[in-house]
Amino acid sequence: MKISPIIKNSIWFTWLLVVPVGIWVTYQVYPPLDVSVWEVIPFLFLMAVVAAMPMVVNNTPIFLIQWVSLAVFLTYGIFIEMVLMQISVLILLMRLRVQKADMYRVPLNSLMFFIVSLVSGLLFYALGGSHGAHLAKDPYTYVLGTVYGISNYGVNTLCLLLLQAVVLKLKGPYFGKDFIWETVTTLITFPIGFVLYELYLSDMEHYSLLFVGIPFASLSIILSLYYSSGKVNHYLQSAAEIGHQLAERLKADEVLDLFVQKLIEMLPVDYAYIMDVVDEKELKLIHKVEFGEVLDPIAEPLGKGKGISGLVWAEKKPVLFHSKKQWRHINSGYMPPAAESILSVPIVRNNQVIGVLVLAANKKRAFEKSQLIIIDILCSHFAIAVENARHHEKTKEYSERCALTGLYNYRYFENMLSSEFGKLQKGERDLLSLILLDIDHFKSVNDTYGHQSGNEILVELGERLKKRIGNMGTVARYGGEEFVILLPDMMKGDALKLAEQIRLLIAENPFKLLQSMDEEGKQLLVKITASIGVATAPQDADDSLALIRHADRALYVGAKRSGRNRVAEYVK
Repeated sequence: MKISPIIKNSIWFTWLLVVPVGIWVTYQVYPPLDVSVWEVIPFLFLMAVVAAMPMVVNNTPIFLIQWVSLAVFLTYGIFIEMVLMQISVLILLMRLRVQKADMYRVPLNSLMFFIVSLVSGLLFYALGGSHGAHLAKDPYTYVLGTVYGISNYGVNTLCLLLLQAVVLKLKGPYFGKDFIWETVTTLITFPIGFVLYELYLSDMEHYSLLFVGIPFASLSIILSLYYSSGKVNHYLQSAAEIGHQLAERLKADEVLDLFVQKLIEMLPVDYAYIMDVVDEKELKLIHKVEFGEVLDPIAEPLGKGKGISGLVWAEKKPVLFHSKKQWRHINSGYMPPAAESILSVPIVRNNQVIGVLVLAANKKRAFEKSQLIIIDILCSHFAIAVENARHHEKTKEYSERCALTGLYNYRYFENMLSSEFGKLQKGERDLLSLILLDIDHFKSVNDTYGHQSGNEILVELGERLKKRIGNMGTVARYGGEEFVILLPDMMKGDALKLAEQIRLLIAENPFKLLQSMDEEGKQLLVKITASIGVATAPQDADDSLALIRHADRALYVGAKRSGRNRVAEYVK
């Protein structure tokens, strides 16, 4: 989340105005009595250890320090608790490795915990509470201690909500996993504060910190491992769901788009690149996404072992870098200057690297090792899904295309014609024109020059028709030497003009026979002509079969019988 410079400066100014002055005033009003530095150091050490063991849930650090702060407050009062808490917050932020751009978090967190300490402490004193060893056997102390703990947690939660809503301007939900985890861990650890207070004031004194600290450290590790295992399970479930979704896609481009989209949703990704291994010689960039925007994949190819992706390709192993210092000496190309964290995984199929995935983020330590494992699994799903989609596309193309000319075949054309006629009947199309073309005397061409030469003419004619029609309509091979052109929303007069242009394109431009030579050793040129019939719906036909039948009638009655090499329209 980006914070404007004005807000950052306001945070620093507010901190300078409130925290130093507030701590000084607190010292004047509630000064610590007969407290030596050596007494406080063990508590400072314990709080430092606690601050250095945070759990990060939904990008929110949770450190279980309330129980220590409670024991410190009941023993030494608000000032000592406030100072130790400020030091602990600083240690926490150092442990989280706050980047230079996020340094505003230091005064912000300091200010927030100062307010928490101040409000909960003043409430404790306002209800008649006081601190010190003489209160250890007073039951009322524990009642007020509980009020202190509840108010401490309540003010902390309220500050977080205001921070998210006002400063960060986040749009809910505000009570997510981080809130649940902080609430549960606070309830679990809060009673430990009373235990520490009692033991510290007993004859055990400093040993109490050891006896309480070790179980707490164990509890923190157990909770952290539990959360980590839950997070890994969540990633595994997401990976399984994504794998199913990828398998459902039948087009390679759709598989590619969905894969990157899901990765961006799952991880804090600023940049995503997918590279394809070309002829086992180089890596070619085929997909590029930066800050959620799909860009043209323009980049120089990388050789094996060159750059991060080339290294991953060569070693067939994923890599994870937490900062630019770790990969700066490797990168040789187009990694954005602001990138810090990088996660790169080979895309492997049949034990062969077919591509490389590179994910990057501007934030340091944005990715975890567990995420690397999950992405490795997802890349396996992706490789299978892409291969299946490509096989489907090839199979579909073979079933829809004429093997000789590469044009659509009769079956595909009939399905398309039915679909377009359906649009016409629904009002989604106004007109539907059809041109049917048949080569004149094509049998004599085959008899004279051979079937191979006849095939060459069919291929070249198909290419001419595709080039002339372009995006205006669809060209298909309808039969042996028959071709059909479907022209949505084209008036009959325009279709007739186009048909005449096609007739001239055939009649006035001889066809070159690549495998036949004349007596002078030059490639033969063969002149052919074509007869063409045109029909338009809805004026000429009420259904798709009638449209073909009427165009065919115009072709044979109006063009063939009238001498060939001409265009005829259907007339009722």
